[in-house]
Amino acid sequence: MDIAALTSAWVAGWTVSRGTPAAVHEPWGHRIEVGLPRHVVRHVLPAPDAATVGALCARLTTPYSWLKIMAGPEDAHAWITEGWTVPDDPGFMMVKPLDPGARPAPPEGYARTTEVRDGVIRVRVLAPDGTLAARGQIAPTGSTAVADQIETDPAHRRRGLGANVMRTLEAAAAQAGAETGVLAATTDGLALYDSLDWRYRGPLTGIVRDGGGTADGTGTGIVTADGIRTGIVTG
Repeated sequence: MDIAALTSAWVAGWTVSRGTPAAVHEPWGHRIEVGLPRHVVRHVLPAPDAATVGALCARLTTPYSWLKIMAGPEDAHAWITEGWTVPDDPGFMMVKPLDPGARPAPPEGYARTTEVRDGVIRVRVLAPDGTLAARGQIAPTGSTAVADQIETDPAHRRRGLGANVMRTLEAAAAQAGAETGVLAATTDGLALYDSLDWRYRGPLTGIVRDGGGTADGTGTGIVTADGIRTGIVTG
């Protein structure tokens, strides 16, 4: 899967996972009308360059318009114009062949639930007192599936819950027909994904008009792959 195909798969799954309208194809890549206060619109560029990024920076004047480019932060900083910033940690596009038989047992001492809603498979791990300890979701779209919003509560980290959620999601997506998993990891999520045999395919950098906030408008405490903060491992 080349970067263009990887980007298309990620965009398709991300829009299903986040419940946004389907992406619109543009000459530079994909446009998603996200509609959140701090994430109004997202343009995803699989093959960015200085001219394309500069033109979009000049054209997009609405605060909290986002660009997601398949390039490193050093390029992003060189290409953006006044009024734009690179607010997030570096991102890392990753893929993995999915195995329908890899579903693990629930973690000892915890309960685990799996449900499918609006085309998204959602896994929750509950602590003995019933509070949410970890969660995640994955959106299958044909032969690929995008993992998103993987989160472990700080009080329950270092117990293998993130890995359990991921393996459960991977198996469920494979059983739904997906063959390849796709995600966008932050630095905080790399160790988990490496341990689960996800393979790095290239850099991802977020750029925002007028700065501020995170890509999905949520607070800290997440370690996800596409704007996952400490505690979420996807984005």
